[in-house]
Amino acid sequence: MTEQPDNDEAARLEHGRLLFAQECRFFFGAVSFDGLPEAGLPEIAFAGRSNVGKSSLVNALTGRRALARVSSTPGRTQQLNFFDLGGRLVLVDLPGYGYNQAGKDKAAQWGHAVRAFLKNRPTLRRVCLLVDARHGLNRHDRDTMQALDQAAVNYQAVVTKADKMKPGPLAEAVATLSKELKRHVAAHPEVIVTSAHDGTGIPALRAALAALAEGSPFR
Repeated sequence: MTEQPDNDEAARLEHGRLLFAQECRFFFGAVSFDGLPEAGLPEIAFAGRSNVGKSSLVNALTGRRALARVSSTPGRTQQLNFFDLGGRLVLVDLPGYGYNQAGKDKAAQWGHAVRAFLKNRPTLRRVCLLVDARHGLNRHDRDTMQALDQAAVNYQAVVTKADKMKPGPLAEAVATLSKELKRHVAAHPEVIVTSAHDGTGIPALRAALAALAEGSPFR
């Protein structure tokens, strides 16, 4: 028998569903920290290695197939892309790290912009650090986690592509990730396991992020 959520959890899930059903539109792309849009609404950033599924996750959260550009080729997101969600929350799709086909100069430019954004953006409420279920953390992820710890920026691990693993190995991978996160002061304790392909974890992630939105009753 499937366990039913309690009233508070059901309310949070519904709140997340309603927020992410609102219009979501791209409104700004930036390639440098100096070129960022003016800070205003609370912001959620999606960070992770190239091809970890950031754009696919943004599309799944908003229920739109082509809001964020998806490609099987790593390194396609070449700027910080800002999306306004219902005038209450901004989603920021960051360039992936760890892939240099774009060229060292371009990769260095993105890297500087992303690091400056993560450390200095006053409206940044949380960073979703995406981790491929099949591969776990790599050195680039750990470098990012260390930088976020030092900057006291809250971040939450979001496992992607869960549909590509069997339940047993997936549970082991999540347990290993959770254990490592406990050593990081800025890491959110809850790991959310998702799949943009079959919808696993999408309602839970919507609820967690909606709680950070402007005017949320769950803040």
